Amino acid sequence: MSRYSKARFLRSAGSPAAFGDDSGYEVAIAGRSNSGKSSALNAILRRDLARTSATPGRTQAVNLFELQPGQRLVDLPGYGHARVPDAVRAAWGRLMDAYFAGRASLAGLLIVVDARRGFGERDEAMLQYAAARGIPSRVLLTKSDKLGRNEARQALSAAQAALAGRAGVQLFSATSGEGVDAAQAALEEMLAGHAKTPGDP
Repeated sequence: MSRYSKARFLRSAGSPAAFGDDSGYEVAIAGRSNSGKSSALNAILRRDLARTSATPGRTQAVNLFELQPGQRLVDLPGYGHARVPDAVRAAWGRLMDAYFAGRASLAGLLIVVDARRGFGERDEAMLQYAAARGIPSRVLLTKSDKLGRNEARQALSAAQAALAGRAGVQLFSATSGEGVDAAQAALEEMLAGHAKTPGDP
């Protein structure tokens, strides 16, 4: 049985007032609109809770899932190539600003990056959000199954160089299952409030 067998959708919040309970610990998951974020979330939870779509940008609100009492995983709006008006994209940005500024329970951040595209400027911005809050981050290089062994190794090395020790990073595939156990372990450590921020002793 999955450790997240009791995970359930809580709410979809389009404004800070709708975020709800701020007790316990929660971990946010963020990524470009076409990075495979929803598939990664479902693979980690081993539940089909997040809606996946062939059309990037379907996550347009902050979606909160309860894993167990006092522990939540929060799916943030995708960023990047979503085909949406600039005003909508700006609203997403304000919503994320409010989320990172106001959630006392935020204990960690998972950043989903397509291994074939690499760590980009918008991903860097998410890393800076986490750094400003003093919370640990982990980068999941998704769709690793679409790369050859050498290509995957090169993608991992490039990400490690870009991150320069500021966050953990690993290969991940929702299709093959590569890295799912490691991502679950990182999530559990964050939810327990035991994960260290890069640079901590």
